[in-house]
Amino acid sequence: MGSMSRHPEVLWAQRSDKVYLTIALPDARDISVKCEGEGLFSFSAVGVHGESFDFSLELFGNIVPEGCKTKAGLRNIICSIQKEEKGWWKRLLKSEEKPAPYIKVDWNKWCDEDDNESASDASDDNNAAHGEDDESSDDDGMLYLPDLEKARGN
Repeated sequence: MGSMSRHPEVLWAQRSDKVYLTIALPDARDISVKCEGEGLFSFSAVGVHGESFDFSLELFGNIVPEGCKTKAGLRNIICSIQKEEKGWWKRLLKSEEKPAPYIKVDWNKWCDEDDNESASDASDDNNAAHGEDDESSDDDGMLYLPDLEKARGN
């Protein structure tokens, strides 16, 4: 077997304060994740058959390294990455080029994540921001999509 490393499939979604990367890698071990302030994200792990996977991304904006959390599950690894400044990113990566084919938009996450995850951390500032019905306005925000469709057309 060659020692060439492969790219796992990466699904991404964002909230105004976080980016979620879901790395589709069942039963991975030796997982290593590195977040650097200027938006460098690197990942490596060993797959179930001993093959090595790794990739690194130059994210669109700056991030808070200590605000990056990794949760390894049976089928995938979820990294939540804290943005240095709240706000929607136009796209996941700094480069204007089309992202690599293994990076895809995580449609399931755009809405669901809000329910369980953010109950704790959304309450402090979100409610103050929009008094009326923050649920629905939050969801509208979640559905904002990066310029992937446009990028694909070119």
